[in-house]
Amino acid sequence: MKRVLIVEDIPEAVALLESTVQRAFPGCVCDSYHNVTDSLHAATVHEYDLALLDIQLPDGSGFEVLRKIMSSHPETVCIVTTILADDDTIIEALSTGAQGYLLKEQPQEVQVRQLTQLRDGVPALSPAIARRILQHFQRGKVCDPPKHNLTPREAEVLTHIAHGLRIHEVASKLSLSENTIASYVKTIYRKLNISSRAEAALLGKEFGLL
Repeated sequence: MKRVLIVEDIPEAVALLESTVQRAFPGCVCDSYHNVTDSLHAATVHEYDLALLDIQLPDGSGFEVLRKIMSSHPETVCIVTTILADDDTIIEALSTGAQGYLLKEQPQEVQVRQLTQLRDGVPALSPAIARRILQHFQRGKVCDPPKHNLTPREAEVLTHIAHGLRIHEVASKLSLSENTIASYVKTIYRKLNISSRAEAALLGKEFGLL
């Protein structure tokens, strides 16, 4: 890893992450930003080998930066670094394109080891997160994808939403108005009895749409 993007708003956490990255990849260049706006600009101007992204930022969500990197530089390895360990956030992070999920509460030695293993293609997952993922798939084990009552167009919209696209991005892809896509999303949520993008991502996977 030669160039690393760090998106984190707490100075102490930035210093710790920079130290962790330098220990895992000696000599790499670290660019650190504390908000979505500056991070999006950096992701536009530079190409990064690795990005460590916090979720909760002063002016928005780290998922905005993750989506930007995935659309412009999908070869960048993106790792979410956060204190959040709920299923919704984990599912949204991985379905949006994150290739790892590290909890800030971990000892630095553990984080260094997990980042170093990226060289061997091993995902950087905190042990607690790996267990949650395993439990999720063990709970959802089925032989065939469950059925849904969506129309082909609704299923298509759900697929894009589950991949992390926003309404205006789906509208652009399908050459439809944003109002039309918003209407589809409301219908999908009502039919599936869900209320969040994370639930849409989960059901999209269960239906075999991802």
